[in-house]
Amino acid sequence: MKLLIVDDDPLIVKSLSLTLSREDDIEVIGCASDGAEALRLLEEQTPDIVLMDIRMPGIDGVAATRLIKQRYPHVRVMMLTTFDDKPNIQQALSAGAGGYLIKTDRLSDIAGKLRAMMDGAGVLSAGALKKLTMSENPAMNQLTQRELDITRLVAQGLTNKEIAAQLFLSEGTVRNNIVVIMEKLCVSNRTQLGMAYFMGNENQAN
Repeated sequence: MKLLIVDDDPLIVKSLSLTLSREDDIEVIGCASDGAEALRLLEEQTPDIVLMDIRMPGIDGVAATRLIKQRYPHVRVMMLTTFDDKPNIQQALSAGAGGYLIKTDRLSDIAGKLRAMMDGAGVLSAGALKKLTMSENPAMNQLTQRELDITRLVAQGLTNKEIAAQLFLSEGTVRNNIVVIMEKLCVSNRTQLGMAYFMGNENQAN
């Protein structure tokens, strides 16, 4: 996968670039210090994923993510930041980010989470999940057992193909069920679907 790293801390950029470049399937095609520079680089070459900080001078990560998704909808954005508060997480996801990682997470885990995003999974760090609080979604009670099983596996980061294999269904059946589930839970992407599952179950446990 081709990766663009965006962060205003040069030490973090260097560390991420060195670490991720060691992966056989990851090519770091550029580094930017803010959203404006990232957008300029995107005009020259298109990455598969942008690894994006939130707080940066000028165009910050949330604004940059929104612009990237408008101009290059096929480019995935993974947030990587020190901010794990609910407003920042919600703003990033609403802007179109498909994942949200905290810089206190292990650096060695990032490559695997980038791969999960490339496979279509929404990715949230454990720290981000803990910070998100939401009232129990009564629509969860409308899901059938099959829909609950599919939702659980989506939340675990499995692809449609992997879900189909586990539940002995066709990929088309899984895909159609996910569309129905999203409509029932009033969510628009797999990341939000995973959040709804995890937080709904956390509230039920409490």
